[in-house]
Amino acid sequence: MIPPVLYLPIREVAEGQHAAEVRELPDARKALIAYTALDRLAENCGPAQPWILIQTDELGSIKDEQPFDVVNFDPQFSEHLIRNGRLV
Repeated sequence: MIPPVLYLPIREVAEGQHAAEVRELPDARKALIAYTALDRLAENCGPAQPWILIQTDELGSIKDEQPFDVVNFDPQFSEHLIRNGRLV
C-alpha cells in the first residue's frame, strides 16, 4: 500500500536549486528514492539529509522533471555512501 505522502531526499544541483535523489540501479534503471516515514529517511540517509515532503499524487510532476523508472521505497544505503550525515 502506498502512503498519501512521501519523504524524498534531495540534493543541491545549483545554488538554491534542488533535485530529488535518483540513483541508477545495477540493471541501469533509474530509481527515485522515497521514504514512507521521516525517521526512516534519517536512519538510512543520515540525520543531516535535506528532504521534501510530497503528496504521492505529485510523483508524476517529479517524473516529468527528473525521469525515473521505479520508486525505491525505504532503501538502506551502505555507510560509505553517507558522509557528514547525508548521502554522497
